Amino acid sequence: MSDSSRPKPLFFVVLGLIVVSLLGYGFRKVLFPPEKTDKPGQITMDDLRQANGTEAPDPNVPTTVKEYTFKPSEKLPPIKGTSAYQPLQERTVKFALNVWAGWAPIILQNGGDQAAKTWTTPSGEPFKVELVLIDNPVAMRDAYASGNVHIGWATLDMMPLFMDELKKDPRIMPRVYQQVDFSNGGDGIVIRRSAARDPKHPTIGDLRGKKIVLAQNSPSEYFLLNALVNGGVQPAAVEFIYTSDAFQAAAAFSADKSLAACVSWAPDIYNLSEVPANHLLVSTATANKLIADVWFARADFARDHPDICEGLVRGIFQGMELMKTEDGKKQAALLMSKLYSIPENETAGMLADAHSTNYAENREFFMNQNNPANFERTWNTAYMLYRKMNRIRQAVPFDQVADFSILQKLADEEPYKSSRNEYQVNFAPKSVSTVKAEGSEILTKIVTVLFAPNSWDMRKKVIVRENGKEIEKFYDPNVDAVLEEVAQLAGQYGAANIVIEGHTDASMRGQASEQAVKELSGNRAAAVKTELIKKFPNFNPNQFVVEGMGWARPADRDDPNNHAKNRRVEIKVIALENPE
Repeated sequence: MSDSSRPKPLFFVVLGLIVVSLLGYGFRKVLFPPEKTDKPGQITMDDLRQANGTEAPDPNVPTTVKEYTFKPSEKLPPIKGTSAYQPLQERTVKFALNVWAGWAPIILQNGGDQAAKTWTTPSGEPFKVELVLIDNPVAMRDAYASGNVHIGWATLDMMPLFMDELKKDPRIMPRVYQQVDFSNGGDGIVIRRSAARDPKHPTIGDLRGKKIVLAQNSPSEYFLLNALVNGGVQPAAVEFIYTSDAFQAAAAFSADKSLAACVSWAPDIYNLSEVPANHLLVSTATANKLIADVWFARADFARDHPDICEGLVRGIFQGMELMKTEDGKKQAALLMSKLYSIPENETAGMLADAHSTNYAENREFFMNQNNPANFERTWNTAYMLYRKMNRIRQAVPFDQVADFSILQKLADEEPYKSSRNEYQVNFAPKSVSTVKAEGSEILTKIVTVLFAPNSWDMRKKVIVRENGKEIEKFYDPNVDAVLEEVAQLAGQYGAANIVIEGHTDASMRGQASEQAVKELSGNRAAAVKTELIKKFPNFNPNQFVVEGMGWARPADRDDPNNHAKNRRVEIKVIALENPE
């Protein structure tokens, strides 16, 4: 080949640039990775407009707000700054709270938000309380961290979201001394009947693959995540659409027919569910021990003023007692109306949305390890859910924030010594058929308990050979973990009937009678109930009903011979009243 016929150097340069460009394009996602996000449910307004379809919004649903703004999923922003707390001016404590019925006892006890009434410490020293309305939880957290308020508010499930930031400075680590209330109907999930397989009887399972609108970093999110997981729906299987608050979520649901469900608060959940096309899937009237409101003091303030913290606990308990009278309720509604800028008739109606937790109920929440809906279990469940959502990092142990020293101190003092749990549902004995006919199924939780063949003994031991030796072991070593799981669900849904269904495999089909198999499965379901009551004696046995299903309903209809899946127990949560 002659020199004239060979490619010129410029040719190789150009060829090289082309090859590099092609390689760069091929590996563009490696070289220039797109911005990663672990935030589910991000969506733009344009996406929503395109998904709205041709149906017009329903203008007749009286939601609290008419306008709404969707926002992307986000972790809580960093705290803007921390500092020592502001010194008490005229011994006045600044106590943050939000627009919520549960704060009625302290509003009543304080005579409103102004620092006018004198409180006293156990030794008789006077102090005053100024109630500071900060409805936005992030703004409240920052005011607390900067020392502008001494006391913060939260639902306990929200607090783990704060801890990544608060734990950075020991001065602002929270000390939770008192539970104020359980949400008692104020939070709920509303679903469109058209989104359900059975429009007359929607369940949590119908949310799979759907769009759900809610306020992020709020009790709504914990409520929904908890319901999804218990109902066998992974959070990744739904699309979360976020608004700034629960009221906007209700307005968005009303206006946008592409949203299958919303999580919001009263009165919007009740206004929305009055529309025939919608259904109130579940509220905290049924999941009545799921969302707990608490107040917490800064660690440095608690160290410097333990007497004031105790005075607050005592005073709030006194406010709870005043709330039991009609005059107390009327006065509280009036004071709340002024503070919240809400008509008095509406604040009076709000009072039923929260159950004030008295001294005995606080002891149950903080100190009873066998309480399936206690502080520790609520705290750990919230951490688990939010860590799965990639929203928080390292967990903070519950006992670094829970402080029941004041509750212990009051134990032998009247009227606390005589206090009794007043938040219990009286379940009448009912058959399974009656419960299912009168109630409305919310969710089904599938748990696995391994039973030895032809046995319903959950604690049965067997001889196995390991490492050349015969040893005695439990047939199912995970019984206690399963019971804990079922108990926590039953505790959270404390106003619901719990149906325990036993199932067997069909390995003896054609050899054993169906009636004998049904009896075996029924005995297994009854064994679960017996062990639950034994392990958690505070449960009302009538809350649980049992049924043996035999092999009639395999777990996987496409593979009815999968015996491992079919040896199971299903837990159904049935609302006490059928809303149909």
